[in-house]
Amino acid sequence: MLNRFARALITRLLTPVAALLLRARVSPDAVTLVGTLGVSVGALWLYPTGHLLAGTLVITAFVFSDTVDGIMARSSGRSSTWGAYLDSTLDRVGDAAVFGGLVLWFTGGGDDRLTAVLALACLCLGAVVSYAKARAEGLGMTANVGIAERADRLVAVLATTGLVGLGLPRVVLTVVLALLALASLVTVVQWMLVVRRQALGTVDGRVGHARPGTPAAS
Repeated sequence: MLNRFARALITRLLTPVAALLLRARVSPDAVTLVGTLGVSVGALWLYPTGHLLAGTLVITAFVFSDTVDGIMARSSGRSSTWGAYLDSTLDRVGDAAVFGGLVLWFTGGGDDRLTAVLALACLCLGAVVSYAKARAEGLGMTANVGIAERADRLVAVLATTGLVGLGLPRVVLTVVLALLALASLVTVVQWMLVVRRQALGTVDGRVGHARPGTPAAS
């Protein structure tokens, strides 16, 4: 959802930053690496020590590198298969760090087993969502539907965690994590159904007018 409605605005806002980095001869890959490192440090150092607001601010400051590196690559003509692969892979690292940091806090000083379990569920289901889409695209199909894409999940968890750090009741984060886990599960099912229809449609196209029970020519 955010990919559709906010990407253009965020791109316009960050284009000057991307241009400045290009003039400083910074490569898009370097921005990707530094951004992931910043997100991981904020999530795995500050969250487990209970600094939810500070951790959210640090993560937010670095998470926009995911957009900046893309703008830089397109503007400089450096878009490549390697860059896309690196970006997607490190996105998964950053996402895992965010939810992993919450798991560490709520199994430690935060002492909230339910919230920790829900954060772990979000981590696991988020990985399945990413794999389901990547696998579909690798097989030549598309999976562009869903109610819990990466940007939606990340914004929801960061905003809520930061507000809890400001004093919002912890139960709000518990509810948000439960909703994100459910939405991620629904998204996986949606994508599986979409891919199934595409896959069966391809098979039907190959067999042509073969009668039921008649093997198709190989």
